[in-house]
Amino acid sequence: MAAAALPCVAPQITWAQAGEARPVYRCPGPPVLYTDSLTPEAARTRQCQVIDTPAITVGAGAPRSPAPAAAPSVPPPATGQGAATSAPRGETRVDPAVQRSRDVQARLILEGELRREEARLEALRREFAGGEPERRGDERNYARYLQRVDELRAAITRAEADVAAIRRELSRLAP
Repeated sequence: MAAAALPCVAPQITWAQAGEARPVYRCPGPPVLYTDSLTPEAARTRQCQVIDTPAITVGAGAPRSPAPAAAPSVPPPATGQGAATSAPRGETRVDPAVQRSRDVQARLILEGELRREEARLEALRREFAGGEPERRGDERNYARYLQRVDELRAAITRAEADVAAIRRELSRLAP
């Protein structure tokens, strides 16, 4: 009895399985639809037109050959201030004097950034005035004033994080 309740399902063969080329339809309307999944009857009811396209054949690509692992690429020798000496196994090492000068330059740049960020943070704190900054003429609306207070508070938090990050970078550099 249970077998009689089950519907009979016949296997369906699609056009792609049968090896036939499927027509591509252009269906009108917003958005315009390009599809090959419609049956001819459905395409007619939706007023779709068949697009003439040449047959496209997709074939398997050429197999890739694995890259040789035994031959690492070695960069050309550098000259001038960034001169590197050769090291075993294709590694490059920077001359200690060159590295020291790079570290000094990096430290000078970071110290300049730290001074600028600390000055910016101090200016923001002065403007913030302990959470009650002076109201401006364009802030007749109290909500605008509160919005500026919140923006100042967020800017101070960002500036404090920037100062802390620069100090961390400075502590990582060799003195």
